[in-house]
Amino acid sequence: MDGTGQPADERRDWMGLLARAEARALDRLWRGLELAPGFAWLRPPETGTVMLRGRAGAVGAPFNLGEMTVTRASLRLDCGAVGHAWVQGRDRSKARIAATVDALMQTEAAETIRAGLLAPLQQAEAGRRAARAATAAGTQVEFFTMVRGEE
Repeated sequence: MDGTGQPADERRDWMGLLARAEARALDRLWRGLELAPGFAWLRPPETGTVMLRGRAGAVGAPFNLGEMTVTRASLRLDCGAVGHAWVQGRDRSKARIAATVDALMQTEAAETIRAGLLAPLQQAEAGRRAARAATAAGTQVEFFTMVRGEE
């Protein structure tokens, strides 16, 4: 469990889904829910950079790969639930929606959010992954060798 009473891996999953979601799809689904909870900013959306680190072969010594622009936000709903978000890029609206959804997932609105927003985002992501996998499979090369007779 994390500090919100949610299983940590479940919360990690929805926060990751929100961060990876296309901004237009997230905004459309959010507006469709017609939720407008009252909240106060703990940290209004702000843009900055984070250093990305990598490892050669996933086991080598870590090295600085480069910087990525991110926008983060934190808020507290009037009911007391706290939501956080980190999203790639400069989209402050996406960060606000993601932080609001994170907070609402800790309330009685969780099932509404799950059905009306998270499930469609998961389906869209699965579709994008399947399309990417199909494209990659089309470029796959199979190598084989012929066995020569022994002399």
